[in-house]
Amino acid sequence: MLTQAPRGTKDVLPAESYRWQYLETKMRRSAALAGYREVRTPVFEHTELFARGVGDTTDIVQKEMYTFKDKGDRSITLKPEGTAGAARCFLEHNLYADALPSKMYYLDAPIFRYEAPQSGRLREHHQFGCECFGAKEATTDAELILLAFHLLKDLGISNLSVNINSIGCPKCRPLYHQALKEFLADRFDGLCPTCRERFERNPLRVLDCKEKQCRELTKDAPSMLNMLCGDCAEHFEQLQECLRSADIPFAVDARIVRGLDYYTKTVFELITRTKDGDLTVCGGGRYDHLVEQLGGPDMPAVGFGMGLERVLMLLDAEGIEIPSPGWYDAFVTYMGDNRIQAFRLTEALRKEGIRCDMDHCGRSLKAQFKYANKTGAPVTATIGDEEAAAGTVRLKRMSTGEEQTVPAGRAAETIRTMLA
Repeated sequence: MLTQAPRGTKDVLPAESYRWQYLETKMRRSAALAGYREVRTPVFEHTELFARGVGDTTDIVQKEMYTFKDKGDRSITLKPEGTAGAARCFLEHNLYADALPSKMYYLDAPIFRYEAPQSGRLREHHQFGCECFGAKEATTDAELILLAFHLLKDLGISNLSVNINSIGCPKCRPLYHQALKEFLADRFDGLCPTCRERFERNPLRVLDCKEKQCRELTKDAPSMLNMLCGDCAEHFEQLQECLRSADIPFAVDARIVRGLDYYTKTVFELITRTKDGDLTVCGGGRYDHLVEQLGGPDMPAVGFGMGLERVLMLLDAEGIEIPSPGWYDAFVTYMGDNRIQAFRLTEALRKEGIRCDMDHCGRSLKAQFKYANKTGAPVTATIGDEEAAAGTVRLKRMSTGEEQTVPAGRAAETIRTMLA
């Protein structure tokens, strides 16, 4: 067990970390284009933050959180999602007193959920998320949808579509809850045990159930869209207008409610069609009352989360290769007792921005070249007795075998030319 990662976790090996770095670079650029700046919040928070913010009727809080007592007998939870922590940060540091809206993103943020590991879903996974506090207009919702959509398209993911819905606000949702409960009352005995518990406290969660019998029983449930108040209906219409103006393919899906209690008005998902069916690659929505629920001022907000593992899985499924930056630009080899000269050359090349290394294992020259070839280094720089005496370096282009000898002081310049 000591040499095996816990179930539901996965190592990112040195040979594949460049794929993550490529994805992270794309995500940072997309966020920066829309004015989002990075925030880094703790891996764990007080359990009450998620119970109050995410909702104690959600699957996350009821079944999936990693919660423990610390040495001070405080209940602590590893982050099961990113929005509540961002809202807590926004509130604790009085960011609402700064110029609004406050746009922030988090990246490679570890998220922990105790659930059955499966393809694209791990107990520890990593998210790219964007959160915008202080903007109430539907243009903000559309901005985030477009940010995620164009990012995924730029990465090469095809068959993308956007599904949107409105789940109303505290003004109009109680009326819908009543209508939904009346609909579910005759079907109550057929619901799963979890949904029967949700019936009184939060019937909207029943529509989010993944159990087959519950989905079948609720397929003809009344739609929230028919009971929106004037403000929510206008907001939803403005969102659709924004998406149409941007030529983004979208569909209205009245069954989208998302699995978190803090959502209000807009909820959305970005879907891609795979050979195994539709897969949600990004989800989010508006949470206009979360900051207030945590003890802050009335503060409209909207955001989304996107799993990095799932994006990488989709890239693999579509055969999209992320370009490898290569291991080294050059590898320094040496003969005889010229180890120190090779060490000096290696450091000099690094100072000039050349990614390089040398043999640290006492290999023969033949073995050094074999190792350099394994690393994929396009150029080798060799120092033997003759080169050491003359202050030169013998450079070899590994792909063609072409060699040239240059002064050691010009090695970096020459290698750059060879690489170009």
